[in-house]
Amino acid sequence: MTWWGYIVAGIAVLAAAGIAYQLVGSARDRRRWPPPGRMVAVNRHRLHAIAAGEGKPTVVFEAALGASSISWALVQPEVAKITGTFAYDRAGMGFSEAGPEPRTAQRIADELHALLEAAEVPKPYVLVGHSYGGLTCRLFAAQHPEEVGGMVVLDPAVAERWMRPTAEQRRKLWAGAMLARRGAMVAHLGIARLTAALARRGARRSARFAAAAVSGGILAGRSERIIAPMERVPSELRPMLAAIWTQARFYRSLASQIESMPESAAQVATTSLRPYLPLIVMSASSLPDEEVEAHRRLAAQTVNGRHVVVEDSGHWIQLDQPDAVIRAIADVVREARG
Repeated sequence: MTWWGYIVAGIAVLAAAGIAYQLVGSARDRRRWPPPGRMVAVNRHRLHAIAAGEGKPTVVFEAALGASSISWALVQPEVAKITGTFAYDRAGMGFSEAGPEPRTAQRIADELHALLEAAEVPKPYVLVGHSYGGLTCRLFAAQHPEEVGGMVVLDPAVAERWMRPTAEQRRKLWAGAMLARRGAMVAHLGIARLTAALARRGARRSARFAAAAVSGGILAGRSERIIAPMERVPSELRPMLAAIWTQARFYRSLASQIESMPESAAQVATTSLRPYLPLIVMSASSLPDEEVEAHRRLAAQTVNGRHVVVEDSGHWIQLDQPDAVIRAIADVVREARG
């Protein structure tokens, strides 16, 4: 055998070992951290959902681009004290199974509607969406106005700013999708799991090196900025997040959402909200002025719309200032009941 043959054989052995490591680790994760909620069949896949509390309207939580129901851990239990709540994971996110692509806002909104029907969630709904989840909430509220009693959106993505992306926005979308596609490959080969294991053991330098060696520095350099805000969730939930971020389905679904952003934005921008829909739009105080102004215009789309700037908060408002979010949701619940 030539030296090239030995190299190819070595790579094949390492790849096979990585895949086996991932399969065994995933099976162990499912035993350690089973879905905390219920799995509901929607079309040909199952979505994970957590229901808590009683009463109407039902507050339905929609997470950010790469987030899951775990991101509402500081908010949902408190809101559940005053009314029914329902948090779920989009297809491929959290504990949900992968769904069909492309992952556009319209497909996600349709799946959410089917999920609420299949789970027999009481109407009307108060939709609460963060970031990318704001797009889905807007689309759902516009297409099912008779089912929506109110809406709260936190630092929502503004459809009108993404339906015709600039060259810089296209570059960001391309880079984000490439990062996610590469993440799927890294996860499939078990390298994401190895990196997470090293980080949990305190070997952060080794973890960064392992990620950089595979991703050319892209994954290691950006993943920490993407994942860092989620360190604010309760400590007992962090192992679940680590398990989620080692799954290839998570990265594939994330990549499809990013690639579909202009199409999703166009789907949302052509709709309008019910004129008297109770609405609160929340902006982090750290946002640039132009984004705050875009949020103010969104709030003005309804007669009852209000815009709130949350002080001392970054993009993850529900983790930085959960009390402010809980108060806003309670206000809209009262308006919906009235």
